[in-house]
Amino acid sequence: MAAVFLVTLYEYSPLFYIAVVFVCFLVTSGLVLGWFGLGVPVILRNSEETESTTRVLKKQMRQVKNPFGLEISHPATASVTKGITLTPDCLEDCILTCYWGCSVQKLHEALQKHVYCFRIKTPQALEDALYSEYLYRQQYFIKKNDKEEKYCQLPEDAQVVDFGPVPRSRYPLIALLTLADEEDREVYDIISMVAVIHIPDESYRLSCRILYQYLLLAQGQYHDLKQLFMSANSTAPAPSGMSPGERSTDRSLLEKAGLAEDEPELHEENSKDCVVCQNGTVNWVLLPCRHACLCDGCVKYFQQCPMCRQFVQESFPLCSKKEQDEDESTRI
Repeated sequence: MAAVFLVTLYEYSPLFYIAVVFVCFLVTSGLVLGWFGLGVPVILRNSEETESTTRVLKKQMRQVKNPFGLEISHPATASVTKGITLTPDCLEDCILTCYWGCSVQKLHEALQKHVYCFRIKTPQALEDALYSEYLYRQQYFIKKNDKEEKYCQLPEDAQVVDFGPVPRSRYPLIALLTLADEEDREVYDIISMVAVIHIPDESYRLSCRILYQYLLLAQGQYHDLKQLFMSANSTAPAPSGMSPGERSTDRSLLEKAGLAEDEPELHEENSKDCVVCQNGTVNWVLLPCRHACLCDGCVKYFQQCPMCRQFVQESFPLCSKKEQDEDESTRI
């Protein structure tokens, strides 16, 4: 139809035909290039315009100081019968309370009570929430910045050699860290930390490790600490003497118990540089995959994680630009 119209128009007046075609060309160019206020197609945009429209949301972060730290010393030698050695590292005087054979259901009910009923800021508050659903309790006073190892063990008369088959109704060990001084509880947002620890026994020989860590806030919330997947080879080393086959067995046991994280099977780099430009320092964590693999310069160009290709919903920096500059000046 359009071709017939153009042929008729050309036969009527060649000059008028040329003018109509030229006007159509100008209108089409204006639409493509956005002269009339419409969006410019992505293929014609420059890199800066593309960057501004595809940038992922920056997660709003609130900086808090965590006064609690806890590590497992010599995890390869830990067992239910031989006990476990814990190394607390606290910024203030604290109380370490260990609950052996704590009920799984009662612990999670206690965490909910912290949100809706009362704050778990003392060992007694947790015991009230647990209704004494544990087998044995040990308690230690931890001095400020004291990294002395604390040895925890079930008494021999408890006669506990395992906690039954999987899925279990009891956690082997719950470690609670609370602030000893009541005045410190008014200073810190984080008032206590709960660590769920697996300890191998006769029926379940998965190596000793911290399964979950919960930070309890004075306002009534609690946060589940999650491991970040670093592009650098900076993860905690496996227990000495553990072969790749044993680590694979541990992974299958975790999956069987429903405790395994969704870890991507990726080759870990031996450098802390950005996985894209290989020049900038890794500073950005991508969510929900929790990969820390991009620098400040490259993060704005990606809507998908360059390591696992999952779409990025949010991201947050490991440290601010000011902190990076201070760190570089200190090293210089």
